[in-house]
Amino acid sequence: MAEISRRGFLSLGIGALAVASLPVAIWRQQRLTRRSMPIMGTVADIVVLDGSVMLAHAGIDNALAELRRVERMLTRFDAGSDIGRVNLARVGDPVAVSAETASVVAAALRWAEHSDGAYDPAIGGAVQLWDVTRREEPPDRAVVERFAGRRLYRAIEVGTLRGRPVLVRRDADAQLDLGGIAKGHGVDRAAARLRDAGITDAIVDVGGDLVAIGAGPDGDGWSVGIQSPRAPSEIDRTLKVTDAAVATSGTYAQFFAHQGRRYHHLIDPRDAAPRSTAVQSFTVRAESCLKADVAATACFGMSGPDRERVLGRHAGITSVASII
Repeated sequence: MAEISRRGFLSLGIGALAVASLPVAIWRQQRLTRRSMPIMGTVADIVVLDGSVMLAHAGIDNALAELRRVERMLTRFDAGSDIGRVNLARVGDPVAVSAETASVVAAALRWAEHSDGAYDPAIGGAVQLWDVTRREEPPDRAVVERFAGRRLYRAIEVGTLRGRPVLVRRDADAQLDLGGIAKGHGVDRAAARLRDAGITDAIVDVGGDLVAIGAGPDGDGWSVGIQSPRAPSEIDRTLKVTDAAVATSGTYAQFFAHQGRRYHHLIDPRDAAPRSTAVQSFTVRAESCLKADVAATACFGMSGPDRERVLGRHAGITSVASII
């Protein structure tokens, strides 16, 4: 893979990935169209390479609309969303949801089992308790321990009632939070809308979850840089990505510091606290962004053997960078 200058990167959004840019003259010649929008608590950036600017903008419109739709459906912050309604329902009551929501939750539950509980989509209570974007000190340990090691994902059931998909909670402490998988699903859906519009070369990047469509401006794959955890304006290493997804989880973007210690947003279900690890950034490549997103979350901070054991259960997924 050819080396490219660090100054040749265009940072997309506020995530952990960057996409290498060509000189401005070449961008104009190749008709690269770019648009950004705040979404899912971060920034979505879409770059389209197409000779028709009108087609590019129409495709981007559809992709952004799809991201907004997925967010409305899967967010835990809206009482009217599928996930919000499940979390507010009485224990044992089936809640009708879309087939799409049921599919994403079922995938999350499979990853929870395959990772032996290192990933748990039902620890929304612990995630809310830590809320690193607003906290200035850790919550009371006695309160935290209420959620530790509970394997709360086992209290979530995906089923059907009168032919419709439903979700059921069997424990009041099981609160769905799809933060480790919903964004990846949204990126996949946005990329699908671009392809439906006839676009064959594009990037969809939502805060470090990225799908590359086609082979990029030079035909050799899109150059995707993994940002340095120590200096986010710099690139630690570069990947060439063609028709694939990449996702990065890191401790350095969302955190608060207290008494000399950093408390990040990646909660370990085993102790219901930010995962204790020397790793600051972990990147995964996969055939879909849903898989890359949840794999990067589930395997973050794992030992090499444990990580490969979990990833080995899913074809087409590889860890590409673990940065300390």
